[in-house]
Amino acid sequence: MAEDHIRYDILAQEALRGVMRKVLAEVARTGLPGNHHFFITFLTGAPGVRVSPRLREKYPEQMTIVIQFQYWDLKVSDTGFEVGLSFSDVPERLEIPFSAVRGFYDPSVNFELEFDVKTEAPAAVEEKPAKPQADTKAAAPAKKSEGKKKPAEAAKEPAAEAPPAGKGADVVSLDAFRKK
Repeated sequence: MAEDHIRYDILAQEALRGVMRKVLAEVARTGLPGNHHFFITFLTGAPGVRVSPRLREKYPEQMTIVIQFQYWDLKVSDTGFEVGLSFSDVPERLEIPFSAVRGFYDPSVNFELEFDVKTEAPAAVEEKPAKPQADTKAAAPAKKSEGKKKPAEAAKEPAAEAPPAGKGADVVSLDAFRKK
């Protein structure tokens, strides 16, 4: 087989990241339409990722966030996104470059993207406390996923954290949304 000098694999990854970027930018402008919500898995040690030391310690390799009911200040740039989420009633600000994202999944329409992510030395840890706003629209329960699992495989694990009863969305596995 001939060598791929054009690098179609890299071009395809960049194009699919563009889909995720466009979707998140639209949600940042107008909110989540219908039943759409997102599971986003990213490498916590990837360059440019900024999470609190508490989250970095709890999720040293990767974590999955859910954008659904309680999120705030979603901002999208050409290179990544920032979002405010609450973990065990503690507000956190996350900055995630698109290059750190391993998976993007919208269970409402069974749409999934998987990305190859190069692992490098861990990025510097920076704590950025955020204050939730009264007008929130998506939830941010997080769950830990170990090793290098696909987002769908990681989602089959039980959630590591869920908001206390009556304080947010229920966390369920992705299997609840899939046809068996």
